[in-house]
Amino acid sequence: MTLNRNAKILLSREFIGLRIKVMKSTHSELCGIFGTIIDETKNTLVIYNKGKPKIVPKKYSTFHCILPDEKIIEIEGKLLVGRPEDRIKKKR
Repeated sequence: MTLNRNAKILLSREFIGLRIKVMKSTHSELCGIFGTIIDETKNTLVIYNKGKPKIVPKKYSTFHCILPDEKIIEIEGKLLVGRPEDRIKKKR
């Protein structure tokens, strides 16, 4: 998968506080979850949705990330797998 410039920039940023929507997932009950990322681990995102945290596996999901300027960037979760601190340091 080739990434556009905005996606490359997004991958090198902190995700906590970012608004996100689960567009696709092998876990059908996770599709459509929308909220704010409140935590991130190597394999999951924790999304605050309707007053509760939801744990979403990165590897099996596709996300729409909503930037502060309302641009939407689609990211395949398998690109996010890894420790957040390592992803931020990685050159793209």
